[in-house]
Formats: sequence, structure tokens, C-alpha cells
Amino acid sequence: MEFHLLVISFFIIAFVYSSVGFGGGSSYLALMAQPFFALVPEVIRPTALLCNIVVVTGSTIIFYKQGKLSWKEIWPFLVASVPMAFIGGFWKLQDAVFFILLGITLLIASLFLWIQHDTTNNATSKIDGTIHKAALGGFIGFLSGLVSIGGGIFLSPILHLLNWAEAKKISALASVFILVNSMSGLIGQFARGFPSLDWQLMISLLVAVFIGGQIGSRLGSTKFKPVYVRRITALLIFIASLNILKDHL
Repeated sequence: MEFHLLVISFFIIAFVYSSVGFGGGSSYLALMAQPFFALVPEVIRPTALLCNIVVVTGSTIIFYKQGKLSWKEIWPFLVASVPMAFIGGFWKLQDAVFFILLGITLLIASLFLWIQHDTTNNATSKIDGTIHKAALGGFIGFLSGLVSIGGGIFLSPILHLLNWAEAKKISALASVFILVNSMSGLIGQFARGFPSLDWQLMISLLVAVFIGGQIGSRLGSTKFKPVYVRRITALLIFIASLNILKDHL
């Protein structure tokens, strides 16, 4: 029962998140952290990151083909985030600390998603300076490594609020940011020791998110209103975060 529920849920999460340029890591974590599944952080963390990588790889390729990725513009956000995500992934957290930090992180993420608005194609206000961009990326990267999300769920709303660029360029940056930080955080976890995973479940989840992500990333820009998708997602994450905190505080 739990096996099939996870597979179906992961497909839906990947479908929804990829439609707005995310990987779904926050919701994978929120779902797996529920006591019903009785999963430990050593399984939850790499599972979320592996699924993230599968989903946003497809999104990144699509954005690249659309010409929405400019490495000159995005590298400052990545230069510090990658090593910081590795450090966060390598950092060993006690189970209780992990779940409390996860609950707080998801609570904040839900608020960020709710207040996010779409920028216009004539965006003029940007974050000035490589150092500021690197500092923002590094902070989010470290947090991403600690709790095993890609970080796009924080970076994207901030860039929208600052009117950094048009919505599609922000989504493109978020996809790359999630991809490289998920990889870095996963390598950090594996550097501490390879986890014992149920590979039958893992492969099923990876297939589910691959299919869901491919469908969602292709339909998202034409079929869905991103603001509604984000707010429904924000509400679900908010409820899940409260449930996690209720069980572990």
C-alpha cells in the first residue's frame, strides 16, 4: 500500500512542480517525512535529491533549447552554492534535528511560494554585484544541502520579488540551480557513506518522477496558470510542515 501510494504521489508531485520550473524536492521530503511511511533521514535525503535531479534535468534541457539560459548571468548564483550544498549534504544531523529543521524550512518555503509574483518581460531591477549573487546562492545552497532540497523554491520567489528577470529566465535559473545543488548535496551525503536504499522502490520512484516531470515541463507554460499551481503547492507544503513539526517538537 505504502509503495504504490509513494509512486503515485511522486508522479503527481513531479508533474505539478515541473510545470513551474521546480524539481519537487520540498514535497518529496514533506511526504516521506510523514510518520505513516516510517522512513529515516538516511533514506529520505538521497531519495529526494535523486528525484530532483531526474526532474530538473529535463527542464534544464528544455530551457536551454528555448534560449532562456545565459551562463554569464547565472554563474554567480552557482559559484558558491555548489560547494556549500556539498558541505550541507556532508553534515550529519541527528534525526530529531533533521525533522525539526525540515519542518521549519518547509514552513518558510510555503510562505515564499505564496507571496511569489510573476515578473514582466520588461524587468529592470536586478541584484547588483557578483558578491551579492554568490552570497545569496551560497546561503540557499547550504540550506539545500542540509535538508536535501534543490533550493529553487527559495531562490525563485526571491528573484521574482526583486524583479531580476522575466519569469521564464528565473524558472530556467531555478532549474539549473536545483540540478547542480542536488548533485552537490548528494555527493556530500555519499562522501560520508553510501546509504542503504530499497532500490526496487527507488527505481519505481525515479521512473514515476521522470514521466511526471516530462509531461509537466511540456504542459506547464501553455496549460496551467502558474500562480494557482504555486499557491495550491504552498498550501499543501504548509500543512505538511505543521504536521512534521507537531510530531517532532
